[in-house]
Amino acid sequence: MRSKPTLLRIAAYAGLAFLHLPLLFIALYAFNSADSNYSFPMEGVTLRWFARALERTDIHEAIYLSLAVAAMATIIAMVLGTLTAAALNRDRFFGKDAFTTLLILPIALPGIVTGIALLSAFRLMEVNPGFWTIVVGHATFCVVIVHNNVVARLRRLPNRLWEASMDLGADTLTTLRHIILPQLGTALLAGGILAFALSVDELIVTTFTAGTDKTLPIWLMGQLGRPREAAITNVVALVIMVITMPLILLAWRLTREGDASPNAR
Repeated sequence: MRSKPTLLRIAAYAGLAFLHLPLLFIALYAFNSADSNYSFPMEGVTLRWFARALERTDIHEAIYLSLAVAAMATIIAMVLGTLTAAALNRDRFFGKDAFTTLLILPIALPGIVTGIALLSAFRLMEVNPGFWTIVVGHATFCVVIVHNNVVARLRRLPNRLWEASMDLGADTLTTLRHIILPQLGTALLAGGILAFALSVDELIVTTFTAGTDKTLPIWLMGQLGRPREAAITNVVALVIMVITMPLILLAWRLTREGDASPNAR
């Protein structure tokens, strides 16, 4: 019987290794000293591709745009995601289930469907694609990330917190601000971190809403047709991994701590 957990553990680690092996090659070949970045084995280790990447203004602009869009989309998502979670968690009204389904639809649908729908809506409103259209496109799925994190935490909070606050004369907004929001701290932070990381990595929806602007994923996609610059592309891909992986791990850690704390009480 003991061999089954061991075999399952080995299979899980093998699956993780298979999924992350391409990422390892990208990280290694960002340091390859050969002019032909597809040479195997690596001829040596160098940092010159990092220096080349630092000199490229198009990379700087793409990174700045991606971070700015991610920051704005995350702020919008944290506000709207928290408000929708608070409304749907306690109040009962006609069409609540339909509203919940519509709320999570942008992340459930394929990205190309969401992107085409957003592009059609912007054209009907005669809005030119640019920074804010990218922000709106990213916020559509970032709201869902924050909403799900906050709803999961609210469902674990005891009703006596609301009741005690109301008994002491506080209204709904006061209770939400002083009692509930402090309890949602780690859930909000984890949702915001995940939303930021997903926004930085988003490609499909951005392709339809960016117009002539180039975020970092769009820049990387454009580099696929330039094999001579593969080393610089690997450097930029490594930068994205360095930015997003710690954020995702931190969000996972915060979610674990948040899940454990209500049980501890």
